[in-house]
Amino acid sequence: MAENPIDKDKVTETPASLLYAHNVGGAVIKPTDGNKIRSNAVSAMVQQTNAQMEQIYEQARVLAEQANKIRRRVEISEKIYTAQLAFQPKIGETYYLYEKAEGKEIVSKVSPRQWGAFMPFKSFVAAVRLLPDHTWEVLEDE
Repeated sequence: MAENPIDKDKVTETPASLLYAHNVGGAVIKPTDGNKIRSNAVSAMVQQTNAQMEQIYEQARVLAEQANKIRRRVEISEKIYTAQLAFQPKIGETYYLYEKAEGKEIVSKVSPRQWGAFMPFKSFVAAVRLLPDHTWEVLEDE
């Protein structure tokens, strides 16, 4: 009987357990790079959390804008209720708040464009509309 020319130290009974292909036609098996996997996972996580943070920042910006509008609406409403008002305002109508030369406010039915070059007041403050709950919606302000 002829002797087997293959060295027994270079043969395995379980080729599937090898970390490399066990014959010429076998698929190339490369060990995974743990650092690369972690790096890709961290990169994906950072991208996802940055996208979520951008959404939150945008929502906060919108909320801050809404809060500023409400604050401005309160300021204008306070000025209107302390302003000179020679008529009964009607719900849904647009009115104009002006500052007089002496610093007091006045509410008028006449818009700044209607006054033209001869506006009798120091400055235009806001265009407002009276709402059904008797609050004022600011349509335009200085």
